[in-house]
Amino acid sequence: MGKITIKDVAREAGVSISTVSNALNDVDVLNPETKSHVLSVAKRLNYVPNLNGKLLKSGKTKMLGFFTTSVSGPYFYILVESMSRECDRLGYGLNVFVTKDKQVIMSNILGGRVDGAIIFEELQINQKDIAAMEKGKIKAVFLDRVVQNETMGSIIFDSYIAGYEATKYLISLGHKKIAYISGVDTMFDSVQRREGYLAALREFQLPIDGDYILQGYFEEEGSYNAVKSFLHLHPGKVPNAFLAGNDVSAIGCIRALKSHGYEVPQDISVVGFDDIDIAQYFTPPLTTVRNQIARQGMLVVEHLVRMIQKKEQGKVQKLAGELVVRGSSHVKIERNDPV
Repeated sequence: MGKITIKDVAREAGVSISTVSNALNDVDVLNPETKSHVLSVAKRLNYVPNLNGKLLKSGKTKMLGFFTTSVSGPYFYILVESMSRECDRLGYGLNVFVTKDKQVIMSNILGGRVDGAIIFEELQINQKDIAAMEKGKIKAVFLDRVVQNETMGSIIFDSYIAGYEATKYLISLGHKKIAYISGVDTMFDSVQRREGYLAALREFQLPIDGDYILQGYFEEEGSYNAVKSFLHLHPGKVPNAFLAGNDVSAIGCIRALKSHGYEVPQDISVVGFDDIDIAQYFTPPLTTVRNQIARQGMLVVEHLVRMIQKKEQGKVQKLAGELVVRGSSHVKIERNDPV
């Protein structure tokens, strides 16, 4: 037997197609007995409504789209889990689109495949794309990129302040030679954390050395290789401390330092960002800036749904980080200075 249709349900229940449609769509024109009878027949026949036809009539998909270039790593695991839970609570589904193809992204956003879009900052959505979305009255929230108009908003971490405070903390421990392991230069968080780091060095009149800005790409292996390479190329310039762009970078950094015989934190302090699950269990436990990833996921869905429901206009919300001091940072001890 082929796919059960609405006609099959109507024939089996002994009612018209419009009666079945009204029962399935919870239209309040049927008496309770008829509605209950139709729904029980539909269930017995395993009838699955044609969603596309329903969507065409309502103009609503009850789906939100998350557009990103990647979902790998602890950050995305926490973020997607949080967004999914909030969607469920608010009666929406979540479609995750992992692609670098802007045409795919824009056709899904502008083509009405989803009621609203959550856009990760790394996607190269330019001003022309944003103008097209604004013209189409598309509801969208950007993660870690400031966009604000009537139908679009942003949820961002205050990475500049977080980078500044983390660097200031290392300076307060007596460290004067502090290296920064950068993420991806096109990403808001990476750039803002680096700017905060540089601002703290300038404020405390510490030298800024281009060699002390390494490229770790927010990856454990990338950071491990960057630190190994630095130690090989600059044996006379070993820093007192490393500020890593995220926790996996900090872990890669510590592995590289240990492979060269350095003790963390006795010889060199290391601080990360995000406070991922493994941070407290790593050896040594990571000092890190806790970012409210789950809260970001909850807020982005909440803001998007409120815009879809026309309850609020686009706004920019900033989330503050919190320094969590653990075992990977230490007051600088002169006799253990690795330089």
